Amino acid sequence: MESSLSSLHEPHMRDLTFRTLNPILNRRNLNLGFRTNSTVSVSVSSSISKTEPITSSTPEPAASPVYTPTPPNRDLRTPHSGYHFDGTARKFFEGWYFKVSIPERRQSFCFMYSVENPAFRKRLTPLELAQHGPRTTGVGAQILGADDKYICQYSEESSNFWGSRHELMLGNTFVAEKQSKPPNKEVLPQEFNKRVMEGFQVTPLWHQGIIRDDGRTNYAETVPTASWEYSTRPIFGWGDVGSKQKPTAGWLAAFPVFEPHWQICMAGGLSTGWIEWDGERYEFQDAPSYSEKNWGGAFPRKWFWVQCNVFEGASGEVALTAGGGLRQIPGLSETFENAALIGVHCGGKFYEFVPWNGVVSWEIATWGYWSMAAENETHMVELEATTEDPGTTLRAPTSEAGLAPACKDTCFGVLKLQMWERRYDGSKGKMILDVKSSMAAVEVGGGPWFSTWKGKTSTPELLKRAIGAPVDVEGAYNLVPLFKPPGL
Repeated sequence: MESSLSSLHEPHMRDLTFRTLNPILNRRNLNLGFRTNSTVSVSVSSSISKTEPITSSTPEPAASPVYTPTPPNRDLRTPHSGYHFDGTARKFFEGWYFKVSIPERRQSFCFMYSVENPAFRKRLTPLELAQHGPRTTGVGAQILGADDKYICQYSEESSNFWGSRHELMLGNTFVAEKQSKPPNKEVLPQEFNKRVMEGFQVTPLWHQGIIRDDGRTNYAETVPTASWEYSTRPIFGWGDVGSKQKPTAGWLAAFPVFEPHWQICMAGGLSTGWIEWDGERYEFQDAPSYSEKNWGGAFPRKWFWVQCNVFEGASGEVALTAGGGLRQIPGLSETFENAALIGVHCGGKFYEFVPWNGVVSWEIATWGYWSMAAENETHMVELEATTEDPGTTLRAPTSEAGLAPACKDTCFGVLKLQMWERRYDGSKGKMILDVKSSMAAVEVGGGPWFSTWKGKTSTPELLKRAIGAPVDVEGAYNLVPLFKPPGL
């Protein structure tokens, strides 16, 4: 294998570059949920190179990503940004999700990384199997990209995976360059390119990598290779801008109960850089972006999810994350509960609808329809998403089969989002948000999904009061950092 994937192909044949001011395929003059002056340059090429720039036929140069090292105590850092592995042999996974949307092309790229049972750096030996039972191990990198095409690279070994204990920083080397040692922390982009032939590194401000499909997928349209470099400027964390950011699942997420846990790390940001995908190079400036993560024993028994950062009719930045699932309650018996939330960032303010401050209800079809409604003491929200796209099957960490096909996604959801002030009598008051999108990411996962799932959160009053209490677990641990658990 050569040291650069660009050696597998001939030089670039032609460049097709265009610039546009009107998003969503130029069909209408829209206001994006995230305002952007982005210039998107798409070059049709026959190579995937991590070092060689593709020149543009336009006289104006495309924006280049600017690398910035991750500073300590950065603004908008959320709790649970770090890697939660505690070194024990309990069943454990952690997964990360990063999305970039390019409104001018009506395309999105979703990067998904996961590590399973990292206490075992390689496949379990017969002795370890006898001692701990069946475990799947390894690191996976998946991308759902333009036109809902897919790529996945997976290794049963996690020796070359690294994650920061308290910050959103991680990486993995699938294949190192000859005579090079894989990185074990964030490195300069040039150093990464010299040392890593196939792999990735990602921080809150920088994301780069190059992966090769491993041929494991026979149920989706795949691309052979993908590479990318882009920088990100966070706009929203999970909370009001300028305030302390919140744990998505409440303060109890600091403890191994109600797993799996969920944290939105960046509800909205603006990214600049390039992605090479299926023979094309997408260059973008200030493209709406998003990140979140999960960790625990395994994914929920069943779940759904809607996320969007690109809206029509928005004045200012708007970001939506909504989802729910059927998760197991800790105990000896197999008891499950419905859990769901809706989070909206609008004009620098965070509107949170969670079981401990109100009620969330939903109606989710087996595929193609997502409807949710929620209210808290001050506001009410409704969303409806549909899609005619068939969707793409993705992998997720499962307790039975490891990283296996478990969910279906598309980034071509048609979404309507509305929010009102709540009157004293519980009725809808002044409408404060009424926006639409044709670029929503939607998902259903787990199962079984025999029919439409209608549900509502019902949290016992005592638990509701406990989770809703203003407990600052992270602040308390910062007073005694020696005892601060990993991930927090």
